[in-house]
Amino acid sequence: MPQFFLNKRLIILLVSIIVLVALIGFSLRERDKLSWPEQFVKDTTGWVQSLVSKPANYIGGFFENLQDLQNTYNENKELKSRVEKIASLEAEVQALKKDNSELRDILGEKETLRDYETQPATVIGRNPDRWHEMIIIDKGNLKGIKKNMAVITANGLIGKVKSVNQFSSTVQLLSAMDPKNRISAVIQGKDSNVYGFVQGFDDKQKLLQIKSIPSGAKIEKGQTVTTSGLGGVFPGGLMIGKVVDVKTDQYGLNQMALVKPGADFYDVQNVIIIKRSMTQPAKKDISNGKEEEL
Repeated sequence: MPQFFLNKRLIILLVSIIVLVALIGFSLRERDKLSWPEQFVKDTTGWVQSLVSKPANYIGGFFENLQDLQNTYNENKELKSRVEKIASLEAEVQALKKDNSELRDILGEKETLRDYETQPATVIGRNPDRWHEMIIIDKGNLKGIKKNMAVITANGLIGKVKSVNQFSSTVQLLSAMDPKNRISAVIQGKDSNVYGFVQGFDDKQKLLQIKSIPSGAKIEKGQTVTTSGLGGVFPGGLMIGKVVDVKTDQYGLNQMALVKPGADFYDVQNVIIIKRSMTQPAKKDISNGKEEEL
């Protein structure tokens, strides 16, 4: 008797599996119309889903709006505090400009390392194989563009003019792997400034390398890095980025600062070309005992 029930259960199981497989095959085959049981199940399921989803979406949207409102309130408080700081900074800057102008008038100085003119330009080309090295802009000789002029965006320095044509120019980015591409930079400190050269780019970390920094110089994370104006090409005060790390160079003699660029080298649409106003003194050759202008 137990053997009979065992066989009966086995037969029922096999029949159930066959029926299940047949139903699955029937439901998966391509049909223009569904059967009325399938239509009933789908319609019922859809009605239940809509009945549940509408209140759920309303409640979820309500709490999401509350969160957005809280975030907006916090951002508004932070922006208000920043506006107050900006107002005080503007007043301080104006006072310093006035003092600086008066002192320059007393000393008879008409130009400084920070004086420059600007020329806006648009990126019109970029080589996919050298995406992180070069861009082409729509300004050239006819607009007074010269080789080695600094090129910036609204967020900071991105490079310099490498070559110039009549109607366009090629700009070499700071992220280019060119050992000759050295830019004099200054790391601004509270007590004193530290000078070095932008020379190299860490492609993995997307960080600029500031080299030739004296080993005894004190540098902290978050310090601002700008052009120094002492290289003879770029004016001073152009934003480069912020220090994120400091390490000893490979020879152990100097320090190297890793700087997060202020500008995005990989997404550049519009740029500003910097025309330095201060005239550089002519270099002279005295190797033969006579002064000759180079």
